[in-house]
Amino acid sequence: MALLRDFAKLIRTKNAGPFLLTVDIMFPDAETYRHVANSGVLSVELMASTFKVPAEVVKLFHYDPANAIKITIPRPVTSGSPEDTDLFGGQQFAPLVDVVVPDMSAQPTPIMELKNEETYPA
Repeated sequence: MALLRDFAKLIRTKNAGPFLLTVDIMFPDAETYRHVANSGVLSVELMASTFKVPAEVVKLFHYDPANAIKITIPRPVTSGSPEDTDLFGGQQFAPLVDVVVPDMSAQPTPIMELKNEETYPA
């Protein structure tokens, strides 16, 4: 087993407006991206649990042209409010770097068409 940080080229969070937070996970190549995506470890349920939000509000997208997975969730408090501890949402990625991902086997990951919960515009 390995950690998500061992596979991803970039793991970041940032505001998607004052009420939403977006997580971007980008991979160095299509093989690595497909391996992690097909493993199923980055699921709506994991994101809901990690960020303490209901699964129904988690939006998870696979964006093949960029070898990227994007997740959007509601922010716990509005950006800039007195209760906000991360104005730009840039520190929220931390729990994701240690997500356990199965090792890549000697055999290549089969190319599968990944399904988005919603269509993500190119």
